[in-house]
Amino acid sequence: MAFNPLHDRVLVRRVESDEKTKGGLIIPDSAKEKPQEGVVVSVGEGSRKDSGELIPMAVKADDHILFGKWSGTEVTIDGEELLIMKESDILGVISGQSAAQAA
Repeated sequence: MAFNPLHDRVLVRRVESDEKTKGGLIIPDSAKEKPQEGVVVSVGEGSRKDSGELIPMAVKADDHILFGKWSGTEVTIDGEELLIMKESDILGVISGQSAAQAA
């Protein structure tokens, strides 16, 4: 992939939601909400303080994250739909889950 986010921006791949409810009902595509969790693909270098000092990013590639419902800008890169968002739009990192489990 030939895209690197700048500053405090993060490139995220959404994690697909379940096709069925816990009760076993199949959810049609038209009724599904877009998932609010994803896997970090890449991150920028971080933002800078007024003094010019770099503030490092709290997330890294392959982190499994939760983000706000209306967070980010949808983009298509190499035929794949991804999100670009600021690090501040990320609500938290889900621990104990790797990108392989999320996909």
